Amino acid sequence: MIQSLTFVFFGIVGSGKGTQVKLLDAYLKQKAIATDVLCTSTGDEYRKVVSSGNYTATLIQKTIDKGHLQPNFLTTTLFTNILINNMKETTVFIADGYPRTIEQSQSFESAMQFYNRNLVHVIYIELGKDEATKRMKLRGRSDDTDEGIAKRFDEYMNNVVPSMNYFKDKSGYVMHVINGEQSIEAVHQDIIKSLGL
Repeated sequence: MIQSLTFVFFGIVGSGKGTQVKLLDAYLKQKAIATDVLCTSTGDEYRKVVSSGNYTATLIQKTIDKGHLQPNFLTTTLFTNILINNMKETTVFIADGYPRTIEQSQSFESAMQFYNRNLVHVIYIELGKDEATKRMKLRGRSDDTDEGIAKRFDEYMNNVVPSMNYFKDKSGYVMHVINGEQSIEAVHQDIIKSLGL
């Protein structure tokens, strides 16, 4: 039993991050590497808040409609609450959708120190703009217009990529760059291979 494995996923919308998180989760359980796996998706948490229909929900929806990232304080609060309520010493932890800004990367680093996570695997699913655009359009979500996609790509390059690069060459952080232009199964196999699982 490997104790306290920690993974954080990065990738543009359409890179299949969410799918790969689920596959890794299933693989860890199937191979009896872990029984207690905590997958944090801030996207899922935001969807819960939006469905509540309260004042905060309407403000979040406005930000989504504009294609902008949500404010740091809100995303960090949602992420932190998941950890407070679910993290145990031996929990295998997979973060998806957080951190997405340098400020959030600093909060993430602080959280990992607090929880004694001394080795964090950073998994970057690399996908080109053309392929990402094609995949987003196939999903058919209301905010997947040309303008919405272009804005999200800009936000990604300006905020998310620097937040990932924050961990480069940092002690205790190992980067794994995966080619996201392959099939779902090939990406999964590359992740498993790269992680040495």
